[in-house]
Amino acid sequence: MSSLHLRIEKMIAEEEKKKEGENEKLLVDLCECYLMLRNNASSELISICVPRLLKVAMNRKENEETQKDVEMALLALNRIDIYVQIEQEPYMNELKEIMKNHQEHRNLTRLAYQCTWQFLICRFFNDKSLEEVIVNELHLAREARRELEELMKCIDWGRGKEEKRVTETKEAFTILSLLGIFEFYFSLCTIRKEEFVGLINSIVQIFRAAKDNHREIGSQCVNILRRAVGYRTAGVDGLLKGGAVEAFLEEIQRPTMDDEMVHHISMFFKEISIRCKKEERKDMKKKVFEKMEEEGYEDTITSIHEIFESL
Repeated sequence: MSSLHLRIEKMIAEEEKKKEGENEKLLVDLCECYLMLRNNASSELISICVPRLLKVAMNRKENEETQKDVEMALLALNRIDIYVQIEQEPYMNELKEIMKNHQEHRNLTRLAYQCTWQFLICRFFNDKSLEEVIVNELHLAREARRELEELMKCIDWGRGKEEKRVTETKEAFTILSLLGIFEFYFSLCTIRKEEFVGLINSIVQIFRAAKDNHREIGSQCVNILRRAVGYRTAGVDGLLKGGAVEAFLEEIQRPTMDDEMVHHISMFFKEISIRCKKEERKDMKKKVFEKMEEEGYEDTITSIHEIFESL
């Protein structure tokens, strides 16, 4: 641990011991600095920092200064490492209130809201009981779809070569960051709801828009849906309804598609084949290939048979 970490940790401990005489603003600033510098904080420091930062994050005053304070507090909380275990008691009720209030009044900045989601989803790594809250109470799929669709509208995906590239826009970076959060979640979750079909459709729309202008976003979309089928977040019917199968079938038969995308999409279909139960596989095969024949993808049918005989 660096001398700066040790110094800040000592200052936090000393200020916290003052109790009634503590300088609350100073303590909050110290907690933010400490977590931004050291994401694997000790349980003792976590027990001091988390309640104080949540108190700041729950401030409902509607002014620019408060909004910045709230954003900074949530950003610092979000720096706590995924492997650090935190008991639900210090944060769950407050975060639920912050999230639900934003969903009703839209009072958080986009960064603050994203940080709150990421903090909760990272806690899910060690506490699977959070899934009920994330999916059923806070409606992850519905909110994720809304966020992605709003961001997508802010980007001119058809920009020419002489204009500012999609890769340079902050909205594109935000989409990529959100997709990373959801990819992590889909590798752990077990609850499958109809709301996820809408989220799948939004990811498919982003894939269609980004595949030619932002390869990283396009690849991330495919990887998320690979995890969705591989970990049973979405069934084959959900992928069909959400347009994933159709979009990837269209893409894989394009003569201009690069090898990396061929690999990602081929693995998507391989995941479907491997993860489906035997009794589901025959029905899945029928649905997928009927769709391919409908669209005239005879060559694609042959090529996929050559890649994965199991399909």
